Amino acid sequence: MDKFVENNGVNHIVSLNERKSIVITGVKKIESFDNEEFLLNTNLGAMLIKGEGLEMIKLDTLEGNVSIKGRINAINYLDNVEKGKDSSIFNKLFK
Repeated sequence: MDKFVENNGVNHIVSLNERKSIVITGVKKIESFDNEEFLLNTNLGAMLIKGEGLEMIKLDTLEGNVSIKGRINAINYLDNVEKGKDSSIFNKLFK
């Protein structure tokens, strides 16, 4: 499920509160999400958030802000992810 976000040059900030909630600014697009994983496209590249019981509690499409609650286990930036026929984000993830 793709969610497009209107990002007007907002800085990319990640705020993690006791591994129970996370607020991310500078989000351009939500590529996919479920209760264990969120894949976001941010101003600084692709970002993967893994955890348990993850749930999006707020999405501000005008500002590019996303709030997620649940147990946060990992936050990773996926370097060198390029869109294209043979190098999609999913091909890089499941290599």
